[in-house]
Amino acid sequence: MNNPRSASPSVSLATSDLLDNQRQSSYGEFSRLEKKMGGRRMTFHSKSMPRGSMFLDRETTRKSLDKRFDLFRTMSGKLERQISNLRGKPIDRSLHDHEEEITESLTADRFFDALQGPELETLKEKEKIVLPEDKTWPFLLRFPITSYGMCLGVSSHAIMWKTLATTDAEKFLHVTQVVNHFLWWISLILLVAVSITYLFKTIFFFEAVRREFRHPIRVNFFFAPLISLLFLALGIPHSITTSSLPSMLWYFLMAPILFLEMKIYGQWMSGGQRRLSKVANPANHLSIVGNFVGALLGASMGLKEGPMFFFSIGLAYYMVLFVTLYQRLPTNETLPKELHPVFFLFVAAPAVASMAWTKISASFDLGSRLAYFASLFLCFSLVVRINFFRGFKFSLAWWAYTFPMTAVATATIKYSGEVTGVATQILSVLLSGAATLTVIGVLVMTVVHAFVKCDLFPNDVAIAISAEQPKQKKWFKQLKVLDLEDNQIDVEAPPLLNA
Repeated sequence: MNNPRSASPSVSLATSDLLDNQRQSSYGEFSRLEKKMGGRRMTFHSKSMPRGSMFLDRETTRKSLDKRFDLFRTMSGKLERQISNLRGKPIDRSLHDHEEEITESLTADRFFDALQGPELETLKEKEKIVLPEDKTWPFLLRFPITSYGMCLGVSSHAIMWKTLATTDAEKFLHVTQVVNHFLWWISLILLVAVSITYLFKTIFFFEAVRREFRHPIRVNFFFAPLISLLFLALGIPHSITTSSLPSMLWYFLMAPILFLEMKIYGQWMSGGQRRLSKVANPANHLSIVGNFVGALLGASMGLKEGPMFFFSIGLAYYMVLFVTLYQRLPTNETLPKELHPVFFLFVAAPAVASMAWTKISASFDLGSRLAYFASLFLCFSLVVRINFFRGFKFSLAWWAYTFPMTAVATATIKYSGEVTGVATQILSVLLSGAATLTVIGVLVMTVVHAFVKCDLFPNDVAIAISAEQPKQKKWFKQLKVLDLEDNQIDVEAPPLLNA
């Protein structure tokens, strides 16, 4: 074999000539430079350069990241500035100004001024947010507390199928508890997944969670995970446990509900920016219905005083909320079509109250009938208005259909067990079928928009509004309305400049 170190004479001569030419060229350049510099001493410095383009790409990517997201991260912005101060680096004043807007407490009036809609999710014109509008935010920032509406819909549906399988009046359907078992496990997995995701949001983006709790509408959805746990306790299959659950579980679940109610109901009653006449919304039913669900679970466990306590609280505040929502104060805006499904939350509270009072009194008596017939009438009055619920795109607000429809269907099954007849049985089958189709349809649409279209969680502008209103011209602030009834407006023109 040939030796790789050996080379032909022609190749070696060509290589030596090339090296000689390079040396002569370099020597000539240094000679010309020395003549130009004269007698001055030349000093050459070497500078290390990064190897490859990976380092440059990493630096470019790091500089291109928008640091405004750090303002919502838990303690990350403060720690970064403290380290920069210790190292003597200058602080970006623009980020410091943004942090002042973030940390400043947002009032209820600010939410109403910047947002619109019954859930205050749409940004008004001429309003700006503190996060970039032309970028897709991190997923945790786009994951709202309203996602627990999915857990409410599926877990309540498991209770309906359990009631349908155990009611004597519906034995002709030959429904087994297999469906209840399947839906219960699905609702448990869904609740765990949503809770873990929102827990990560609390850990990494606590400022976003704090803003959602200050939101006058979304604060009601903090009851949703607790209500979902109550539903899981009510709908637990007999194959998992045949005996009643321990009463300590009821106290463990109702304690945080009581603390939240003391906070929110106190704000409703004490007045101020968060008084009920100002923040009244169909979503407020979520803060009411937890009392009736808790009373239903407690009575199912054999408790007496505790369920009656929460039932009386729910009844008192439901009547106040019902009247406040129906009178529609002049200051309240018309609900947009995109969020009309929240109207179905009117049906949920009386339907669950009917079942709760049935358990407390051990019979479907007059009180249970009053609440049930009220929920049935509200359901029919909404269903017949088909045009009222058409022509809007899918969103998480559609889950507001599921829980109320399931609640009134379950109450109808309970009623058919007390008043046995062909009419009540047909009504039970119709409402149960409608509730099942609603849950299946909304669940399929949720999966499609979450994994196929990938538009289920858009940028959540409701948590990114600025603490201050956008600046207006000075002369525009001098507009004064003299008489709203006569539409007489006195406009003070801006002062003329002296010539």
